[in-house]
Amino acid sequence: MTTLLHVSASPRGATSDSLALADAFLDTYRHAQPDVTVEHLDLFDGTLPTFGRLAAEAKMAAFGGGEPSAEQQDEWDTARAVFDRFAAADAYLFSVPMWNAGVPYVLKQWIDIITQPGWLFGFTPQDGYTGLISGKKAAVIYTSGVYSPGAPLAFGADFHAAFFNDWLRFAGFTDVTEVHWQPTVLTASRDTDKAAALQRSADAAKDF
Repeated sequence: MTTLLHVSASPRGATSDSLALADAFLDTYRHAQPDVTVEHLDLFDGTLPTFGRLAAEAKMAAFGGGEPSAEQQDEWDTARAVFDRFAAADAYLFSVPMWNAGVPYVLKQWIDIITQPGWLFGFTPQDGYTGLISGKKAAVIYTSGVYSPGAPLAFGADFHAAFFNDWLRFAGFTDVTEVHWQPTVLTASRDTDKAAALQRSADAAKDF
């Protein structure tokens, strides 16, 4: 059975614009793909492990072709469990609001946990990095309160979609669907704009 994993990077629940667009996507997707199992990963639920000294040392050991030490192994296994949940899915939906021109810190924490040599990427001195997540689709919901593409720099910069799209490429994704609603605050027609964004998100799910 196909599984879609929805990775949510918003803590705002019913007031979240990115989650509202994700819900519109998922409602349409479930209708079009009734046999698909949808799982939710709330990055703000408090369960993400830290990735500190021992885990970083385990990563460098693995990157150098070695094995984590006995002291490092527990934290490496914890990180592996987070990666395995991600890798087990067949398709992905990411809801990603902009925070301070970038992504929410828990999303970066999750990325840093699962982006490991031999898991998410390979590397050779000859060819550089190679993404190991291949043949899977991803959809991304991007929202921002003030930033808008093409607006003057005084209204913000994009280290948001630029960063996350690059991580998807690094991981090996080649089939990526994007839905943007930017800005969500500085608009005189917020209700109309939101309705249009919800429709774009639902439409994107029809062909996903």
